[in-house]
Amino acid sequence: MTAADTTVEPERRAVRSFVLRQGRITDGQARALATLWSRYGLDVPVAGEPALDLDTVFGRHAPRVLEIGFGNGEALLTAAGSDPDRDYIGIEVHGPGVGRLLHNAAAAGLANLRVFRHDAVEVLQRAIADGAIAEFRVYFPDPWHKKRHHKRRLIQPSFVQLLRSRLCSGGIVHLATDWPDYAEQMLAVMDAAPGFRNRAGTGAYSPRPPSRPLTRFEQRGLDRGHPVADLIHEAIAT
Repeated sequence: MTAADTTVEPERRAVRSFVLRQGRITDGQARALATLWSRYGLDVPVAGEPALDLDTVFGRHAPRVLEIGFGNGEALLTAAGSDPDRDYIGIEVHGPGVGRLLHNAAAAGLANLRVFRHDAVEVLQRAIADGAIAEFRVYFPDPWHKKRHHKRRLIQPSFVQLLRSRLCSGGIVHLATDWPDYAEQMLAVMDAAPGFRNRAGTGAYSPRPPSRPLTRFEQRGLDRGHPVADLIHEAIAT
């Protein structure tokens, strides 16, 4: 498989890595979704239309960081606010988290942040051009801990090659999880993936870099004794 191969079909993909849970959305989050989407929200092109021109979206040419499944947006907000020289894109399907991030982004006056509320695979296939992203971040994805549900885990070989096709030369994929067996699967998948080099060395995890802020979610896990594994893989020529 080459770096340009994208084998996941968005229209016929039967297994999804998420379930839309009906979490309560506050009045403030709903108001943010209604009033701030035109400022921060991005819509996915329909099948057959060209990918988004991110230089036009952000009004400049800059490296882009894309976080998949940002939850309540704490890490993404911190990263975008502390790194104004790069543009940040978030993908999340759950409305309360999206609304919260929009509200906080507006309060912080961020101009380098945009958001999709959509399935990540379809966003990558339809909205993001080849070579457009400098860094992908997937922090604490759903571990689908029951063995019969492992097929729902996001980090699979076909998905990783989809990420590879959207990375620029030298771009990176940064993964983090607090589920040891998922960390092992991630490491096996990434180390075997064509077009990637493990920055820590084959079979090794990376220390948490300063670019990944320690969130309240992670701190709660650490307090309960949950070990956190970081994986950082760099795109290389094949």
